[in-house]
Amino acid sequence: MHSSLISTQIAQDHLDNPKWRFFDCRYELTAPEKKKAEFAVSHIPGALYVHMNQDLAATHVPGKTGRHPLPSVDDMARKFSAMGIDKSIQVVVYDDAGGSHAARFWWMLRWLGHDAVAVIDGGWSMWGKEERPVSSELLIPEAKKFIASPRLSWTVTADEILKDLNNPETCVLDARSAQRFRGENEKFDPVAGHIPGAHSAPFTDNLDENGNWKSRSELRQKFENLLDGSPAEEAVSYCGSGITACHNILTMYHAGLGDSRLYPGSWSEWITDPDRPVE
Repeated sequence: MHSSLISTQIAQDHLDNPKWRFFDCRYELTAPEKKKAEFAVSHIPGALYVHMNQDLAATHVPGKTGRHPLPSVDDMARKFSAMGIDKSIQVVVYDDAGGSHAARFWWMLRWLGHDAVAVIDGGWSMWGKEERPVSSELLIPEAKKFIASPRLSWTVTADEILKDLNNPETCVLDARSAQRFRGENEKFDPVAGHIPGAHSAPFTDNLDENGNWKSRSELRQKFENLLDGSPAEEAVSYCGSGITACHNILTMYHAGLGDSRLYPGSWSEWITDPDRPVE
């Protein structure tokens, strides 16, 4: 079973394996339909397209939720069943954004108890660079029965973060760019800044200049420094809307630090209540 990252070669070796399913999570926040059109032209053979807004998030309620709230467990179980996923399936996910969107799909499957899910290291960009096979064929999956076993301790609410703000045992990691963390160049949200006491941990720092994950030892060192002795399983990752935060969770898991937690509402939800402090 593969449960963190896999190479493009291992993915290609299993293209014809009926127990492996491939999913394309390419997405662009400012042009939500653009990547679906690109997928229709070319994708990894046998892959299905997964749309961030329609498949991996519930409806955004302005002023109440973050931009990409988590769907209900029942909704996701229905979706995963329709995608042809059950406990016998090894899921493989990729995108063209350093794994930052694929990581959300990876996290959601594992949150619902499906551990056999891996992200292709280097993703679509590396796949193309290495001239691996592509297809324009659109597959209709055979439905399966996905049974969810949610890990309820893997998410935290704004209230829980608020209660834990000064707790040295809880390390809060912000996956957005260092600029947005500092409150500069905020293009997406009406309030700039970060959750008080959070550490800046841009997900882009998990990758090397080729868009592949850095070595496990380098990543482990980076997150151990950020955790500074606090337990990894108590750490909370957030970002703008709960997507790229999953990249830090995947990276910590890949580096051997175990499973940490997600604040799904993230910054875009945090700022809906003017009483919550910002730095």
